[in-house]
Amino acid sequence: MSVTGILAAAAAVLAAVVIEIYREIHCFRVTRYSLSLKKLRHLEKEIRIIFLSDLHNKVYGQDNDVLLRAICREAPDLILIGGDMLVGKAGIARQPAYEFVRQLPEICPVFYANGNHEQRMKEMPEKYDYSYQDYREKLKQSGVIFLENESRRIMIHGMKLNVSGLELPLASYEKFKKQRVRGTDVAERLGFWPGGKNAAATGADELQILLAHNPAYAEGYKEWGADVILSGHLHGGVVRLPGIGGVITPQAFLFPKYSGEMTVEEEQAVIVSKGLGTHTINIRLFNMPEVVLLTLKKPL
Repeated sequence: MSVTGILAAAAAVLAAVVIEIYREIHCFRVTRYSLSLKKLRHLEKEIRIIFLSDLHNKVYGQDNDVLLRAICREAPDLILIGGDMLVGKAGIARQPAYEFVRQLPEICPVFYANGNHEQRMKEMPEKYDYSYQDYREKLKQSGVIFLENESRRIMIHGMKLNVSGLELPLASYEKFKKQRVRGTDVAERLGFWPGGKNAAATGADELQILLAHNPAYAEGYKEWGADVILSGHLHGGVVRLPGIGGVITPQAFLFPKYSGEMTVEEEQAVIVSKGLGTHTINIRLFNMPEVVLLTLKKPL
């Protein structure tokens, strides 16, 4: 091939990549997972759970009407939020996240666990132009249930779900560092220990769902005894490679084990959302934003 041909081919590839990046930061999809665990053996009817994470004030359509309609079409029994719905940065409004989230309880019960953006606004309020406390209280008035190192039980279709929202120290999000998080650390934060990573084998009927924003510490969450772990934070690894997964984490670690998929290991599932928005690095490639629909089914 001539030099001119090589340059033309390179230009075509570059143009295709740019178009794909543009598409992926302006569109989203619904990713559907089905999960059957032994603990679900008494389930009377499948449970449909919508999981949302890392919206970062993104707006799809007019006032997020496109996103709301997509969620309604899935007819969820429960909506779980894994954090970072807004952007914790001075000078950036909270309104897009607030206006979206406040409408969700009209669909079904909503539980909200914080990500690092909400958490740092809560712990360092002097750095921000508006109050996290005000954001939380107004959403609570709309019916949103916040889980800040707290748990809430709910019965759906004959199944007891215990949903916990975990907040680890902000140091656990620092770049170039990874803390050690054990099951005992999770238990200390949440105030209870459901039985360790082999809890599923005990035959207990209560399904432990853990909302834990950062999937880097999934081994600790499993050791604690979570049956279903729902995380986000990584934005799918920014770029995803076929057969490999996400490339880089916000803490600058390459090729994380969990980055934007469902992984089932014996009787425990780790589900990581690729998120719905971006911030700072406004790039996605082979990494479509997503709403996650998790359907819990009775095992055959």
